[in-house]
Amino acid sequence: MSVSLMLIRNLTLAALAFAFAHAASAQAPSTPVQSAKPPAAAKKPAGRKPAAKPAAATESGPCRLGVISVLGDQLTVNKFGITVFEIEETEVTVQGWGLDDLVMARVRAATGGDPTVRRVGYPRDAFEPYYHPKSRFLPDPKESLTSIVRDVTTNTNCARYLVVTTFEGKIPGTNLVLKGIGAYNQGVGSVLRHSHLFANVNITLVDGNSFERVSSFSADTGARLAESMRIMEDPLNKLDNADFPDPLAAAASSVVLRERLRTLVAAKLDRDLPSYLKVE
Repeated sequence: MSVSLMLIRNLTLAALAFAFAHAASAQAPSTPVQSAKPPAAAKKPAGRKPAAKPAAATESGPCRLGVISVLGDQLTVNKFGITVFEIEETEVTVQGWGLDDLVMARVRAATGGDPTVRRVGYPRDAFEPYYHPKSRFLPDPKESLTSIVRDVTTNTNCARYLVVTTFEGKIPGTNLVLKGIGAYNQGVGSVLRHSHLFANVNITLVDGNSFERVSSFSADTGARLAESMRIMEDPLNKLDNADFPDPLAAAASSVVLRERLRTLVAAKLDRDLPSYLKVE
């Protein structure tokens, strides 16, 4: 075979090989171009954020004495004359007076800041059935003070509970009723009049297991008798006529009444608490 024929044959075979290869590559599926960047590190699956831990209780550990103050923010103002037609009474809301905070402060002072003494919270209207029962003749056991204390202390587990409430008292020697905490003015006309403050505050000690009252004669009966005898002569009870609110609703904004009544409540607590704490 001549050189010319061999060269033609080789060129023909090369052309056929190139054509076959080109056809094969055209039929093959295309593949995506790989990025020149190194593969990124695998991200951790987006899971839930760690659940926020519940706020720690402000007070933890054993509870020797739970303090439940139910003085509230109501002030009673009375004006008495000679006849029933000359009687005026109004109840006003005194926001920011902090009477329940004052109770806790005096208990802490009386117990030397004992960490096993703590304040017990409760729903706002929890003690409404106690103050305003449906029937005074056939009382419902569920409306009793100890029953309500049992309900509001389900998760508290204190050995005992010291409950501070208000009650209805009377001006000694009369049938004139004084409700809770407040001020009254009594007399004839506009000249022969006198004004006084009153704080009918009651303390009840309740056993944390049986929820029965733990009583003390000196704290319960003695304090009530002393209260009725001293209401007219105790300097803390006396109020200048000029400081008596006029109109009665003005009591809510009286700085004099606020400071004087807080002082009166604190004095009564300081006097009576030791008897209950001894029993406790």
